[in-house]
Amino acid sequence: MIGYRVKSLREERKMSISELSAKSGVAKSYISSLERNLQTNPTILVLEKIARILCIKVDALLKEQADKDIDEEWMKIMQDVMRAGISKEEMREFIEDRK
Repeated sequence: MIGYRVKSLREERKMSISELSAKSGVAKSYISSLERNLQTNPTILVLEKIARILCIKVDALLKEQADKDIDEEWMKIMQDVMRAGISKEEMREFIEDRK
């Protein structure tokens, strides 16, 4: 189920519901309902917002098995970034400059 995958991916990234809510713009109560499978029919817009913050494709939330290769690749990239001493703020600035 989508809610289970959202919760699992959020926890893998050591992110709270509040943090995911603040970064994605999706209400904390909605994310909580989604993760508890009370909300079972989220819109594509909501899924896109959540997926963007979790650094995954929307279809990874819709599939039974998330694409682990992409997740692992992103994790390796982020580990390289951290080892290089690049701060979160510097990464945010870089991303904003690219938009």
